[in-house]
Amino acid sequence: MFRNLIITAIFVVVSLSAYSQQTEIFTNDLETYSKAVELYNNEQFLAAQTLFDRVKREATDETIQGDCAYYIANCAVRLNQQNADALMEDFVSEFPTSIKRNDAYINVANYYFDNGKYSYARKWYDKVDETGLGRSERERFNFNNGYAFFRNKRYSEASKYFNRVSDSPTYGAQAKYYLGFIAYEGDEYEEATELFESVQGEERYAEDLSYYQADMNFKLGNFQKAIDMGLEQFDNSSPKEKSELAKIIGESYFNLEKYAEAIGYLSQYNGKRGKWTNTDYYQLGYAYYKQGDFQNAIGEFNKIIDGNNAVSQNAYYHLAESYLKLDKKQQALNAFRNASEMDFSPEIREDAWLNYAKLSYEIGNSYEPVPQVLLSFIETYPDNKNNEELRDLLIDSYITSKNYKEAVRLLEDNKSFENKLAYQKVTFLRGLELYNDGSYDEAVALFDKSLKEPRDAAYTARAVYWKAESDYNRSEFDQALVGYKQFLQLPQAETTPEFKNSKYNLGYNYFKLKNYPDAITYFKGFVESATSDAARKQDAYLRLGDSYFVTSQYWPAMENYNQAITLGTPDEDYAAFQKAISYGFVDRVNQKLEGLESFNQNFPKSIYKDDALYELGNTYVALEKNDDAIRTYDKLVTEIPKSSYVSRALMKKALIFDNTGRSNDALSIFKRVANDFPGSDESLQAVASAKLIYIDQGRVSEYADWVRGLSYVEVEDAELDDATYAAAEQPYLENKLKQARGRFEEYVSEFPNGRHALKANFYLAQIYFGESNGVEAIPHYQYVVDRERTEFTEQALARISEIFLAKKDYESAINYLKRLEVEADFPQNIVFAQTNSMKASYELENYADAVTYAEKVLALEKIDNSIKSDAQVVIARSAMETGEEEKARIAYTEVAKIATGQLAAEALYFDAYFKNKEGDHEGSNASVQKLARDYSGYKEFGAKGLVLMAKNFYALDDAYQATYILESVITNFTDYPDIVEEAKAELSIIKAAESKTNASIETEQN
Repeated sequence: MFRNLIITAIFVVVSLSAYSQQTEIFTNDLETYSKAVELYNNEQFLAAQTLFDRVKREATDETIQGDCAYYIANCAVRLNQQNADALMEDFVSEFPTSIKRNDAYINVANYYFDNGKYSYARKWYDKVDETGLGRSERERFNFNNGYAFFRNKRYSEASKYFNRVSDSPTYGAQAKYYLGFIAYEGDEYEEATELFESVQGEERYAEDLSYYQADMNFKLGNFQKAIDMGLEQFDNSSPKEKSELAKIIGESYFNLEKYAEAIGYLSQYNGKRGKWTNTDYYQLGYAYYKQGDFQNAIGEFNKIIDGNNAVSQNAYYHLAESYLKLDKKQQALNAFRNASEMDFSPEIREDAWLNYAKLSYEIGNSYEPVPQVLLSFIETYPDNKNNEELRDLLIDSYITSKNYKEAVRLLEDNKSFENKLAYQKVTFLRGLELYNDGSYDEAVALFDKSLKEPRDAAYTARAVYWKAESDYNRSEFDQALVGYKQFLQLPQAETTPEFKNSKYNLGYNYFKLKNYPDAITYFKGFVESATSDAARKQDAYLRLGDSYFVTSQYWPAMENYNQAITLGTPDEDYAAFQKAISYGFVDRVNQKLEGLESFNQNFPKSIYKDDALYELGNTYVALEKNDDAIRTYDKLVTEIPKSSYVSRALMKKALIFDNTGRSNDALSIFKRVANDFPGSDESLQAVASAKLIYIDQGRVSEYADWVRGLSYVEVEDAELDDATYAAAEQPYLENKLKQARGRFEEYVSEFPNGRHALKANFYLAQIYFGESNGVEAIPHYQYVVDRERTEFTEQALARISEIFLAKKDYESAINYLKRLEVEADFPQNIVFAQTNSMKASYELENYADAVTYAEKVLALEKIDNSIKSDAQVVIARSAMETGEEEKARIAYTEVAKIATGQLAAEALYFDAYFKNKEGDHEGSNASVQKLARDYSGYKEFGAKGLVLMAKNFYALDDAYQATYILESVITNFTDYPDIVEEAKAELSIIKAAESKTNASIETEQN
């Protein structure tokens, strides 16, 4: 036992020695640890973390190490270090028995919660052992958990935790408030009301509670209570709360139909995030509407864009009515159309469609033909009480819309709605439209349709007349004659606008038929009429003069030429020339000579100058004034070298020399004609005359050598050449064209440079042309025009130009047109050359040349309005292409005065375009409306006009009209992709701008 005591004593001594050393170490660690804790409590986390880290590394006590790890992780959390969570996890893992484990979880979670990092807090709250928490800590744990779920809008989980502390003195009021809000968001208004009332005394919730309670009463339909509660807090609310309360109060007044009161509050609403919705605009707009303030109603309704629900349909309907009240019919038409396209309310849809149909009839419609709108309504609502009225409107709409083509189609395709009177009118008007476009065959077909329904005698008479006019323009003069005479026999003829010119036209028809006595009768009847206009009267006197002239009644011819001159005819040069020629036929040679001499002085630039010089030379020959004759012929050849009279004038001069003993001078000229005008009649005559001189002078071999150099003269084959040509010419003259064609083809093949090659090629080309075989005709016309000027050159130039124009080979066409302009003797060919050079230059994008030719055309005195329109349009289009918009505007203004059909539509569109550019948006829209009303058949310009109208409306702050019109263009005008793309671009711009204040608008960005 003793020994054991000794051992124990020894052990105690040893232990005390070791303990003394450990205590010293522990004391040092404890001091450093305490200092680190002090730094931690003073929120000097980085310094504290450094000391805790040192203590942890040096300490041997597990408890101290664990506590240090706990504090190191907490410091990392508070310093927002990236490894904070890992350090805390390491602490829990390394020291699982630490009494600070649960403190660590709750401490970190509370830290994240206090700093608003609720998702981080939730992560650590999930780790907390609730049973290890004290009462107050557990209440905080439940409230914080609930609030963290609440902030993440996980209301079900939030409610579970809030309910745990709803009776807590510390957290109860807050918990009930949030539970009330959760009930409010879940539309559990009674529960929300109960909870809110339980915290009503809490001042910090007063403003919010006032809003929520007002809103809940509104949603429960307690509108007056909602108003009362909202007004209690309204003046003391923050700007944001005031906006929300204004919406609740205003909408409550709205539902109580107290619209005047509603307006004051609805207008104070600022929207969600500064944006209103379509419903917000509708309520304020409708309140204005019910107050009769239609301008302000429009200002709100027209902000409703992209609407496609019952509210929008209602809004668009009342928007349309507001427009109507202010007499803005185009805007009303668009809004009624929009409302009629929705079926949320069948009653609104039907009434909107009815109004849309009536307005379409009244002002026109660019979207669809007016008759189609009316028919669609009648077919969709067969029992509507307004249908009888609409049927009457339908009849008139065919005419007022001027969309005759579509009207004919609709009437022909809708046998269930047959109206023969309307059919008679619209087929006539469509025929007249085609006539004005130069489509005479189609026009005749339409006039025939109109004549099959002779319901209105006046329209019957007019159809007969215009069918005759179409036949005349088709050169069917016999048929035209029947029509004109039938027209004059109809009782209603004298009441028509066509009657005053009927004798004039009939006279022309007889003139074309070479029935000059009857032509004289009708031209005389016309000039004696009091209703004949000046221009036609001048022309009628000229044709009277020509008719008398052709029938050898020269004195009456001269009298009528004098009348034309007295009246100031633009063809004074022609009348003067014909008058001078007529003197020669009544043996008044001196007057003829005087007239021809004065002609060349008075009309130095006349196209008849070469005719007058040639005839003057011939007259001098007849009077044996050879020197004067030669001087005159020389003047013709020198001044007008491209004239068809040059070869003849040279021949006349040569014959004078030959007859007066100057054979060598004559021979020189004969050889010149033979060389310069190969294949012409004059060249053949020159060869024959030269031959006689050579024979007379005994120079036969020299003649033979010369003739061999002429490609078109084969002496040994001359008879065969003549016979082959005669065999072809005979059937041609007898109008046996198929037989003639084969023989001419044979001739030009056998004798490509024959004596008659020029004529043969021309006649063969004419046959091909008549058979619409322009490609085959081209080389034969080229044969003619590539040689010196003959009597066939002018017509060949006109025909070959026409062929290339039809082929749209404008480069080739314009080369021949330029020659035709210079070389033509006939005024109509000059007009043809200039007008088509103008068009070809435009197509080739040679805008300067196009304008030059257009100005030449406009300088002509005697041209149709249709040609004037074409010229002005070319000037306008060219100016637009070159950026000279003012010049284009002036030209389009002139077009509008005289144009019909498509050109009139184009001019009207540009009238709208330029007014838009000038900022006259109302005026621009008026032009687009006129375009829709009068020219709805020209859909391309209708579509372009609508895009322009949309721009105008947006400039006038009517976003609804702008977007609706653009969307309609995109939907309804897919045949015009360029216009649709422009509409899409404009729509995108508008929507992007409007979406900044309207939350209901969907944009590409959204």
